[in-house]
Amino acid sequence: MPDLLLELRSEEIPARMQRKAAGDLKARVTNALVEAGLTYEGAKEYWTPRRLTLDIRGVDARSKDVTEERKGPRTDAPDKAIQGFLRGAGLSSIEEASVQSDPKKGDFYVATIKKPGRPAEDIVAEAMPAIIRDFPWPKSMRWGPASAKPGSLRWVRPLQSILCTFGPETEEPIVVDFEVDGIRAGNITAGHRFHAPEPFTVRRFDDYAQKLEAAFVVLDPERRKEIIRHDAENLAFAKGLEVVPDDGLLEEVSGLVEWPVALMGTFEESFLQIPPEVIQLTIKVNQKCFVTRPQGSGESKLSNNFILVSNIEASDGGAEIARGNGKVVRARLSDALYFWETDQADLPDLEPLKASAKKFGLDLSKPLDQRMAKLDALGVTFQAALGTQGDRVADIAALAEKIAGEIAAQVSADGENASQSDFAREELTRVVRRAAMLSKADLPTEAVGEFPELQGLMGRYYAGLQGEHPSVQTAIEEHYKPLGPTDAVPRDPVAICVALADKLDMLVSFWAINEKPTGSKDPYALRRAALGFIRIISDDQLILPIQPLIEWHETNVRRRITKTEQSKAAKEPGASMSADAHVQGALAADLLTFFHDRLKVQLRDAGARHDLVDAVLSGQAARNDDLLDVTRRVEALGAFLGTEDGQNLLAGYRRAANILAAEEKKGTRIGEHVDLDLIAASGEPEEKHLAGAIDRAEIEVSEAVTRRDYGAAMAGLAKLRAPVDAFFDKVLVNAEDEAVRANRLALLDRVRAACLTVADFSKIAG
Repeated sequence: MPDLLLELRSEEIPARMQRKAAGDLKARVTNALVEAGLTYEGAKEYWTPRRLTLDIRGVDARSKDVTEERKGPRTDAPDKAIQGFLRGAGLSSIEEASVQSDPKKGDFYVATIKKPGRPAEDIVAEAMPAIIRDFPWPKSMRWGPASAKPGSLRWVRPLQSILCTFGPETEEPIVVDFEVDGIRAGNITAGHRFHAPEPFTVRRFDDYAQKLEAAFVVLDPERRKEIIRHDAENLAFAKGLEVVPDDGLLEEVSGLVEWPVALMGTFEESFLQIPPEVIQLTIKVNQKCFVTRPQGSGESKLSNNFILVSNIEASDGGAEIARGNGKVVRARLSDALYFWETDQADLPDLEPLKASAKKFGLDLSKPLDQRMAKLDALGVTFQAALGTQGDRVADIAALAEKIAGEIAAQVSADGENASQSDFAREELTRVVRRAAMLSKADLPTEAVGEFPELQGLMGRYYAGLQGEHPSVQTAIEEHYKPLGPTDAVPRDPVAICVALADKLDMLVSFWAINEKPTGSKDPYALRRAALGFIRIISDDQLILPIQPLIEWHETNVRRRITKTEQSKAAKEPGASMSADAHVQGALAADLLTFFHDRLKVQLRDAGARHDLVDAVLSGQAARNDDLLDVTRRVEALGAFLGTEDGQNLLAGYRRAANILAAEEKKGTRIGEHVDLDLIAASGEPEEKHLAGAIDRAEIEVSEAVTRRDYGAAMAGLAKLRAPVDAFFDKVLVNAEDEAVRANRLALLDRVRAACLTVADFSKIAG
């Protein structure tokens, strides 16, 4: 079967756009083929900085003939209706139509329309101009004289040529002939812009890829990545070094070159006093180069050699290219060294910072404390309605202290138990406050100003330099964590408290001004904050009811909002107060629902059944603000229902619930409590056995739930399985005696209530 080869060659395509653009091209072309009635065996996209390529194998040579019957009007219909039918069906006279009969509707005309198949090359030629013109580039441009004309072609960079061939392996392929803005498709392309810019002809994909390779173009992006990785590692190994892995940079660099050539550059060892993360980021962002480290040295030590990737094979082996890159790297590292040293020095004028230092209990003899005082004194805005960063830090510190008081007995410095903790409750609170006060202190530093992604990390370094407690250093860096589903959560107790406070403050603050996520829009990353909060609670196994914390912190946040509004009013007389900022309502309940929704997502992603999550978060449990408790209930319920006892009790629960629901609907009286005398008088041993089993189960389940031991709670419920089965087998619930019936329904109501102690079993599927 024939194959289709397509190449769109242009000037440089930004690396960040290449992968998606190649995927978009594949999707649009293959969709056009399928919509036109063609099938294909497989399609593969490729890309380089200067071309998007598509290789589609096993395409039908032509689309199939299609016969369609179109029903028309009755044979006695007005002439106007018949003429409209003829025009719509493409018939020249009514004699070309057939007549069919319907017993109810009579005789009517039917047109048989035959649509012959079309050659695949015609279909491609018709579809491609629109695909190219409407291509979804994030940014595009017009160029040349034609750009002045309305409707001229837009492309990410000037489009230079279109290659499109079609045909089977055993024959000479044809050129699919179409034209877009004066660029006509052909069978000609060109290689590397410096090494082999001369055009050459190609036939089909294999021929195309081989000739490109000979023309210094590696077409396959994954192969370019592997060449870069392999050559960089070999260069480093020869020097006793290893390349610091960076998959994001590797992806980007592979999109910058068509013929990758790895080279090694150097810079002065004196720059190694800069933190390794700063060196790596400086070299990565400014020069797209990889850093190296001595083999086996770990992440804390770098070498003064770096790997760059050139797009040409230079006649001097790349010496001049490496030298030029080294010159630029040294200039950038000089700036980084200046930032590093400046941030460790005293600020020039400390007098304006004294009020802020007093407010936060800061020591102005310490550089990082000075930066925190500067952040507050400058009144740096956090969010227009939510005040300054300084005021926010004060609220985070207060909230972190409160959280520390709540979980002091649960956390320890080594993550084991409270008896081994490095902190007494008071000491933990004190250290947490210090960490929270310094958590944003690195924001006004020179290093973070240049590289915002280093916030937290630089604070940790500067805190270490001024001798802060190790837990304070850790908390400053880790309170932003986790940043994603694979990121580690804080384990240090101080970091845990500050991280929870930071995330909860974000959520309460934006809820208070009614800036909540909507649909796919979440500009303040509030979903990520909630998921991060939940992961810390879950992974660190923390019992922390959050509704009281939300209600307590809402007061602080609204005070901050009011202060912000008053400040605005003082600066802008006549300014009105924000209505949203002062609407008192069910913020805590709404935010708790949001937490539950995010917890559902996390539990389902972790493999929990959606119906079990719904069962635990239904009814009274919908108000459960202990997120760890919810997680443990779901886990225990899943384990229980995986047993025979669990499945049988579920069946028994459903039978009891269905009977109760039916009787409740009819208005049948159900006893307020179980009358043991009536049970004794009835003489049914299974009824007596169930009553006794419920008494024991209620006590056992209640005690287990109080201990939060849901495995034991499920084990207590499991003991109801046999008595419930026996009761339904031997006892008539709807007894003729109304009192006996009400008593037996009360017994079933207690079975239902016992199960609801753990979860709403009615939500469980299967």
